[in-house]
Amino acid sequence: MEHDIHDFVQKAQGDLQAEYIRIQKHAIEDPGTAGDQGEENWATLFREWLPHYFHVVTKGRILTDSGYTSPQIDVFVLYPSYPRILLDKKLYLSGGVAAFECKTTLTAAHVKEAVETSAALKSSLPRREGSPYKELHAGLIYGLLAHSHSWQGENSKPLENIENALWTADAASVRHPRDSIDLITVSDLATWKATKVTYLSPLLPFYNEESRKIYGPDGCATTAYVCHAIGADRQKEHFSPIGALLSELFSELAWTFPDMRQLEEYFRKVNLGGSGQGRMRQWSIDIYSSKIRERVYRGELSNGVLYDEWHVAF
Repeated sequence: MEHDIHDFVQKAQGDLQAEYIRIQKHAIEDPGTAGDQGEENWATLFREWLPHYFHVVTKGRILTDSGYTSPQIDVFVLYPSYPRILLDKKLYLSGGVAAFECKTTLTAAHVKEAVETSAALKSSLPRREGSPYKELHAGLIYGLLAHSHSWQGENSKPLENIENALWTADAASVRHPRDSIDLITVSDLATWKATKVTYLSPLLPFYNEESRKIYGPDGCATTAYVCHAIGADRQKEHFSPIGALLSELFSELAWTFPDMRQLEEYFRKVNLGGSGQGRMRQWSIDIYSSKIRERVYRGELSNGVLYDEWHVAF
């Protein structure tokens, strides 16, 4: 069923596409300004859709407490506790930030670079311990945003090309599930979001021979980049990659900001994120610290309890 919220999101997507057409007219003669305008489009989207207490700024680098400094990143969503005196310093502290690279026209090289930056940045952060949620997530949201993509030929396969670039970069750069890039959105094509299954244990009652064939004799954790694409099987006509982006961003931020949970639930109920599918990567029990490894392996996890750090999946 279509709701008014779908119309609002479709308008946001239409505005981005109109901006893309306008920006492309001048991109060759002034690529720097074109890039700046594209970044500001995404910053405007976040300012209009996220709660007012976030600070949305453009251009800067992330500084971690280990001393690692990221390459320049395009758009930041800073938490409300972020010191106002530091908002214009262009060197943002990793403790309270969501960060996004922005491209007007996406290429495979952009995907590779974003996955590499995410992995380098997140692996430089202190490891969090004590629950599957903490250990599977770095505490920083990182994504890649684009107005459109470079595969526009009649026989081109943009979804397949992005998937291949994403998984090739993941295999080369991601050494732990927490280092995965969280979101990739191409506004006229699809949104990919990282999902994580805590652990499929061979001790679970439903773990049978078929399970062993898929997940191995010792079980495994899994990560996936679930693709929510325009025109995909079972996808509604009113679906928008922008809706999927906003739905997932609300879901991620609501872990830290409980007041966002009611709207996050609403977005889920009206299926703002749409349907999706994706391949998976398997991980051994060794990804977890000794503090929680045995409990995870025993399958002592919750199911259907929202915002439980011991949930079966995130």
